[in-house]
Amino acid sequence: MANTLKTYLDAVRASLEACLCLTTFPSQQVERHNKPEIEVQSSKELLLTPLVVARNEDEKVLIESSVNSVRISLKIKQMDGMDQLLAHWFCRFLMQRAEQFIVLRRKAVDGFDLSFLITNTNLEKMWKHKLIDFVITFMEEVDKE
Repeated sequence: MANTLKTYLDAVRASLEACLCLTTFPSQQVERHNKPEIEVQSSKELLLTPLVVARNEDEKVLIESSVNSVRISLKIKQMDGMDQLLAHWFCRFLMQRAEQFIVLRRKAVDGFDLSFLITNTNLEKMWKHKLIDFVITFMEEVDKE
């Protein structure tokens, strides 16, 4: 089981390293605005193909990237009703405190439990490898629980 987790996390790490090559990109519609294109989705040519890395059907990561932002959505393993309830409370607790995590979104993408949004400004203020380590460590800790 630990071997599949390591392989899964290595695949997520490699995918994030490839996707987190972001640059500043001003809005094409509003002057002096720089919004995450993955959220706005105003132009199809600025979006890359979404990538799903799955350990199994119940545990997967969706990585959606654009020219200036990446959205990482996590689906946490939930075996029974009690796990579903605990995961829901845990995710709700985290999403209510999204400002303190900086990269955590207040609302998850449909079909997933948690979502992170990393923009080019986050990469200018923080180190890329530390952001990736944060996401991987978060996934490891959630898997332990």
